[in-house]
Amino acid sequence: MLTDLTLTVDRSERLGLIGENGAGKSTLLRIAAGIEEPDSGTVARPERTGLLWQEVRFERRSSLRQLLEHSLAEVREIERELEASAAALGSEPGAEERYEAALIEAERAEVWSIDSRRDELLDGLGVGGIPLDRRLDAVSGGQRSRFALAALLLSRPTALLLDEPTNHLDDAAVGFLREHLRSWPGPVLFASHDRAFLDEVATSLLDIDPSRSGFTRFGGHDSAVYSEYLKAKADERARWEAQFAAEEREAARLSEVVAVSGRNVAHGRGPRDNDKFIHKFKGAKVQRQIARRVRDAEGRLDDLLDARVGEPPPVLGFTGIPTGWHPLEDDDDPLLALVEARVGHRLEVPSFAVRAASRILVTGGNGAGKSTLLSVLAGAIRPDAGALRRRKGVRVALLEQDVRFADPSQTARSVYERVVGERRAETVPLASLGLLASPDLDRPVGSLSIGQQRRVALALIVAKPPHVFLLDEPTNHLSLTLASELEEALGGYPGAVVVASHDRWLRERWTGERFALGAGRPVSV
Repeated sequence: MLTDLTLTVDRSERLGLIGENGAGKSTLLRIAAGIEEPDSGTVARPERTGLLWQEVRFERRSSLRQLLEHSLAEVREIERELEASAAALGSEPGAEERYEAALIEAERAEVWSIDSRRDELLDGLGVGGIPLDRRLDAVSGGQRSRFALAALLLSRPTALLLDEPTNHLDDAAVGFLREHLRSWPGPVLFASHDRAFLDEVATSLLDIDPSRSGFTRFGGHDSAVYSEYLKAKADERARWEAQFAAEEREAARLSEVVAVSGRNVAHGRGPRDNDKFIHKFKGAKVQRQIARRVRDAEGRLDDLLDARVGEPPPVLGFTGIPTGWHPLEDDDDPLLALVEARVGHRLEVPSFAVRAASRILVTGGNGAGKSTLLSVLAGAIRPDAGALRRRKGVRVALLEQDVRFADPSQTARSVYERVVGERRAETVPLASLGLLASPDLDRPVGSLSIGQQRRVALALIVAKPPHVFLLDEPTNHLSLTLASELEEALGGYPGAVVVASHDRWLRERWTGERFALGAGRPVSV
């Protein structure tokens, strides 16, 4: 997965990791954190290195307070040591030195401000109003992720490692995290699919996708690193492709010289009687020239084959919708319509209509009801009040945020064949959709990265395209390249598209309708 990687992150550096799903970003973070050991090589890290996992790794029956206190175990120990050393003053030998050492540690850990910092972090991440005695399984996945992020920041490790930190964060929370990281006193290493966040936070980037020179490191300044890198990467890819094509042409030419140079150089007519002697003499000279030319071509061919660049790997992409499928007629009759719908305290929508050619972006803060709205439209949640009207024969599919497979031991190919059917899988093979690399097709889905699992879920939908395609945070967990290609492909989707997203990059470029959820009644723009 990763080989021959030498990497140093400086004290003041914020290094963003980018690359295809499954390329090794999360693995690299776990190795840097000491969670996993490399097969070879060495890793040096500060003693206090903290990692934010993509998924919260804490007992779901525990309370939010327990999650926060678990992250403060070291701080609480410092607090207890300070109290114990203070109590020992004047009664134990060496108590003064012990107290001074404990005081230094307490100041470093900011013991006296820990509760106010906790409240500031929870408020800044938008979960300050949630009671801390609530269990983790009683709050949303996004809220759990925010509490886990708050817990990590609260513990103030020397080095900060973050795996997709902006997942489940709304604009206000992303802004708060951005400013927090920009003032972080130690090194920050983070993997992110959030293109705007990379531009605003990273001082440099490490691209672990293959290039001519292996891993690519770019940056060293504080503004728009990702945007600049996009241009540089496109130029580098074009140069790589041009060099590979030129070397392939030259190799073919030299091979041709080696194979047929004798026929090309030899005389095309036989000798006349009066110049047989001359022809024999010249023939020997020609053969020596031919042999020298062949040896020269062979030498240059060997040198070229030894030194030429490798072939640029194919770029995975969203190849679009299979042929032979047509949407429903685009008339004024909605495919789906919500009327005075309400789901507990999570969602209240007076009206919402999806027509055959709709392109609707649903926006709103975390907890505004975006995912609930899509689940109601998909028929997965039944509204407590109001109604969902669905035109007869309409197929609806939802790409959910959290992908779960019933049997993680099944391969991606077998899951695909079981869900779409053998006949459809033959007509539209999983490999043809451009969403998984060939080696990943026959790996168990449970061993795939979160992003790769989401690609499988996306393949299950586009193989049998629905009339209404619902996507909940579609760019979460996807590689930056695929996210951009998916956004572009959705513009040409032959059915209706409804997207819920907090992705600023996507929102700033959206050209269709907008439906805003939040305080008060939702607004259609």
